[in-house]
Amino acid sequence: MARSVATQFLIFSILSSFALILVQGEDDQEFVRAMDRDLLGLKQEKLSHFRLYWHDIVSGKNPSSVPVVKSPINSTTLFGFVSMIDNPLTEKPELSSKLLGRAQGFYASASQEEIGLLMSMNFHFVQGKYNGSTITVLGRNPVFDKVREMPVIGGSGLFRFARGYVEARTHTFTPSTGDAIVEYNVYVLHY
Repeated sequence: MARSVATQFLIFSILSSFALILVQGEDDQEFVRAMDRDLLGLKQEKLSHFRLYWHDIVSGKNPSSVPVVKSPINSTTLFGFVSMIDNPLTEKPELSSKLLGRAQGFYASASQEEIGLLMSMNFHFVQGKYNGSTITVLGRNPVFDKVREMPVIGGSGLFRFARGYVEARTHTFTPSTGDAIVEYNVYVLHY
């Protein structure tokens, strides 16, 4: 009798699993399907390198970085601080050099142990064939490290399906104003 119940249970389990697979397979086909890359105009993937300068201007009458949340606690790392940005991206370290785009998004102090920022921004390009395209960066930025690496998690326009990373190096920081110029080297795979 026990063997019969065990056999029935085994058969029931197998049939239930098979039915579940069939049902899941039907649902999957309703909202997802394989596509041909050519339909989206995706050709050969390429690796591009961009070097640009990110200007974080917190001083003056027209800052490009504005605090929106102050640190809610007394913290040496400003833990909880959030700043919205619309920072110029230029070809050279001088703000007067050619404007390549803008870094739009925010950074937030996300570490209680050191000054480590969460960076969430789009590099929106305004020049040449990349005009209107974006590269999205989301990652951790320990600002006092010489070189900081953050991932490129996507993009739009000519950077659809983008992936890669950026390296950030502080070019200049002015303690009296809080303004900073950071060199960004962007390495991005895209179509």
